[in-house]
Amino acid sequence: MNGLIGLAGTLGILLTVGAALGLADRRNFSAPWLFVAALLVAFNDALLTLGYGSLPDLVGGAWNWQGKLMALAASIAVASLPTFGLRQIGLTLSQTTGSLKAAAPVVAAYCAFFVVIALLFPAEPASAEDVAFQLTMPGVEEELFYRGVLLFGLDQAFRGCKRLLGVDWGWGAVLSSMLFGLTHAFGYSDGAFAFDPVTMALTAIPSFIAVWLRLRTGSLLLPVLLHNFGNSLSFIL
Repeated sequence: MNGLIGLAGTLGILLTVGAALGLADRRNFSAPWLFVAALLVAFNDALLTLGYGSLPDLVGGAWNWQGKLMALAASIAVASLPTFGLRQIGLTLSQTTGSLKAAAPVVAAYCAFFVVIALLFPAEPASAEDVAFQLTMPGVEEELFYRGVLLFGLDQAFRGCKRLLGVDWGWGAVLSSMLFGLTHAFGYSDGAFAFDPVTMALTAIPSFIAVWLRLRTGSLLLPVLLHNFGNSLSFIL
């Protein structure tokens, strides 16, 4: 029940903020696409939680392998739909010409940031499963969803954009990054909603970097690699 209430709170924030942004720029707003984005968030959450505990965990392990694999499969299925498209959501190894050179300083800064975080907040001794999970699942599943499928859906809901730092930014980038932060920093337990601003900053800010890399390169490859690097580094150092 706590998970469902937390999801309702997240969706309430998305729809409220989205409606306000849409009313401010009605010409570039599509309400149906905003609801599609909300449904994507709800479906992703249901799969990650194994139907909020109603489905058996057939994979097992200390980490949520089954939930991540189910959510990943669903994102690939959605991305394969003609309305979305694999290349449109960044599911390609091909990089935009000249983008890797432009991305190099950003990649270096991203890596340096997580090296500092890993040194300041060292993790407990890791098992082989810990390292294997963090080197694969979070980056692949979360980037495909948040910087791929969800970003595309929100960009359809809010079509207005501004050119900055070599890419076209829209409210989709802001809202997808906000939702990624809320996934880690916002929830419901013990009869109340809780929000951790530090966790929000440590997840939402790198999310904007990942969005820039996705838009600049046209691919999810670098966001996936860097995400898994950041998640697993503290276990390796």
